Amino acid sequence: MFRKLTLTAAVALGLASGTAYAAGSETHIEDFDFSFEGPFGAYDTNQLQRGLQIYTEICSSCHGLKFVALRTLHDEGGPHLPEDQMRAYAEYYEVFDVALDDYRTATPADHFPESNDPNAPDLSLMAKARAGFHGPYGTGINQLTRGMGGPEYIASLLDGYHEAPSCAPENFDGYYNTVFAAGGYPDECKDDHGGHMYPGSWIAMAPPLYDDQVEFNDGHAADVEHMAQDVAAFLMWTAEPKMMARKQAGLTGVIFLTVLSVLLYLTNKRLWAPHKAAAKRKD
Repeated sequence: MFRKLTLTAAVALGLASGTAYAAGSETHIEDFDFSFEGPFGAYDTNQLQRGLQIYTEICSSCHGLKFVALRTLHDEGGPHLPEDQMRAYAEYYEVFDVALDDYRTATPADHFPESNDPNAPDLSLMAKARAGFHGPYGTGINQLTRGMGGPEYIASLLDGYHEAPSCAPENFDGYYNTVFAAGGYPDECKDDHGGHMYPGSWIAMAPPLYDDQVEFNDGHAADVEHMAQDVAAFLMWTAEPKMMARKQAGLTGVIFLTVLSVLLYLTNKRLWAPHKAAAKRKD
């Protein structure tokens, strides 16, 4: 059990719990060019650090990362904070210690706190839980060539808030988002066949990001589009922190199997060469 101390957070960053598309709804997921994509892609350390800052200052007021250990912020391939900064970051939290029957300052061995709002999902694995790209029958070609698209979905959704269409009643619950398709939709914006005249739907979460809401130490742009990509990349890392090790292991395995295949071919050719020559002489 955790209790937060001095983290600054003004608005909530949340993702809808459902992924089913509303009838007649159409959405477009932007295919962002993340650095970690592809067999040789790698996380951008600076981007992950910006994403951590956005999560800390904006998202953490409601959403937790209960499966992420604070010590991993120091790991290579991740945000890679210096050890002193990682330890200082951990001290932003208090953890309830059963042995002491009281709260104590969190240590790197502890995890991020859970979500403060019971209606706000934990974001630890969100980038793996959401599918941004769909091919035939919901999977297939798009996912084989571009992956699941979880980070793209998150970034697109955070940048997908727009003014509601003029057909929508002013008192309709939620906020219009062109990417979110599982929310409410006013009857006034449906055609004669019940189809949606505008993409997306209405989501309960208020727009969490605004231009220049965060000031980055590296001077990077802080517009909504870039911040959405930064925090989406960070959430991809929380969902798969060992991606780089997995890719390296996979590449090593491919090289090993390739070399082994060549050696087996040459060995087979050498073993059978005398027998083939003898067979030719008999003929």
